[in-house]
Amino acid sequence: MHYKSIFISDVHLGTRFSKAEALLEFFKEHEAENLYLVGDIIDGWAIKRKLIWPQAHSDVVQKILRKARKGTKVYFVIGNHDEFLRPFLPLVLGDNLYVDNEFDYISQEGQRFCVTHGDFFDSITMTKKWLSVLGDYGYDLLLHLNAIINKTLRLFGYRRYWSLSKYIKDNVKKSVSFIGDFEGILTTHAKKKGYDGVICGHIHKAGIKNIDGVQYLNSGDWVENCTALVETLDGKWIILENL
Repeated sequence: MHYKSIFISDVHLGTRFSKAEALLEFFKEHEAENLYLVGDIIDGWAIKRKLIWPQAHSDVVQKILRKARKGTKVYFVIGNHDEFLRPFLPLVLGDNLYVDNEFDYISQEGQRFCVTHGDFFDSITMTKKWLSVLGDYGYDLLLHLNAIINKTLRLFGYRRYWSLSKYIKDNVKKSVSFIGDFEGILTTHAKKKGYDGVICGHIHKAGIKNIDGVQYLNSGDWVENCTALVETLDGKWIILENL
């Protein structure tokens, strides 16, 4: 399939949970004029703890660079996990690869979007980094538990993937409240700056919704959900799931 633009975020290359192989399959089937990498593509936090870098992770990087060489405009938005690149911003690498904290995007219908990872609008990440890092360890633990739970479920003939971390995110009151606050802060910022909408990642929860007249679009992640946000050639916004 060919699209105007593809947005992916939170691939977390450098961790054992990154679904790099699934992303490579996605790239084989989907092309676009523009590819937006909406933060946390490389997990610098995890690499500091322990380097995990299988061949598939290098293949993802090489695939993205190959797309840029062949004419795809690639925009790399820096997130909190790949913040080690922030001292060097903005960067222009060749003719088609741009790196910065955020970009403007004009949709097929002429709407103006702010493309940002979203960590600048997360009070925990910005003011209590130690707590954010601690939460990162907790998330890793939940992902480990996901693997154990799903292995057990398969023994009983249940084939559909079930995520404990997603269940907590969708049902625990404080988690639901955090996501709602995050969405509200981002859309309020976009509205004040004169944008029609915002495109982000960060919270690993894909979504398309209208909040107080502002379009909120989240591309999700490639750790659990394997989702991408796309704008079609006729201006429609769609969440693609690759699991």
